[in-house]
Amino acid sequence: MFTGIIQHMVAVESLQEKQYGKQLVLNCGEWPNNPIIGESICVDGCCLTVVEIIRGSLAFDVVPQTLQHTTIGNLRSGDMVNVERALRADSLLGGHMVQGHVDTTGAVLDVDRSNGQWRTRIESPTSIDHVLQERGSVTVDGVSLTIATKGQGWFEVALIPETLAKTTLQFRLKGSRVNLEADSMAKHIAVEVARQMQILGISAESLAKSH
Repeated sequence: MFTGIIQHMVAVESLQEKQYGKQLVLNCGEWPNNPIIGESICVDGCCLTVVEIIRGSLAFDVVPQTLQHTTIGNLRSGDMVNVERALRADSLLGGHMVQGHVDTTGAVLDVDRSNGQWRTRIESPTSIDHVLQERGSVTVDGVSLTIATKGQGWFEVALIPETLAKTTLQFRLKGSRVNLEADSMAKHIAVEVARQMQILGISAESLAKSH
C-alpha cells in the first residue's frame, strides 16, 4: 500500500528481456538508504518487488501481465520514473490509499499552461470512467491527485509547482501515456452496487429510466 506522495525521481538504467518477461533496473543512488530484497516499491504507479540490489541500483522482475497493463514495458534507459516506498503503519497519509495496482493506461490529451496554471487533461478509459468524479482521487504515474474537472471520457488535474518539480508529470505532455489507478474505495463500492443490483434484478437501463 502507498500514499501517492512521490519520494524521489530516479533514472532507468536498463530494461532487458527475460524468459519470464523483463527485468527493470533503476539507478537509485542513495535512495532509499536501507533497501531490502523483497520489499515493494511503487514505480510510476506500479507496485514492483525488489529482487536484486547492486551498488545503488535496484532490480525488479516485470511479468507479462504488468507489461500489458502499464507503461513499464515502454521505458528506455535514461527515462525518469516516480518512486515511493510502501506505506508504514505509523506514516502520515498525505495523499490517498494507493494500491499500486494499475487499472489501465490513458493518453494525455492536452496540457494548458495559460494564466500561470498547469492543467493536464487525460483520457478516461471506459474501464474506470464510471468511478472517476470531480474532487475524487486518482493516481497518475504513481502521483495522488484530485480530479479538478470531469467530462465524458476525460478528466483534468491541476498541478501545483511542487508536484511538477518533484515528479515526472512535468514531462507528460500531449500524446504521452500514463498509468492510471482509480480510487480503490470507489471501485469497491461500484462492484458492490452492481452485485446488489444483479441480486435484485435491477438493470442500469431501468434505473436510468426511472429517473
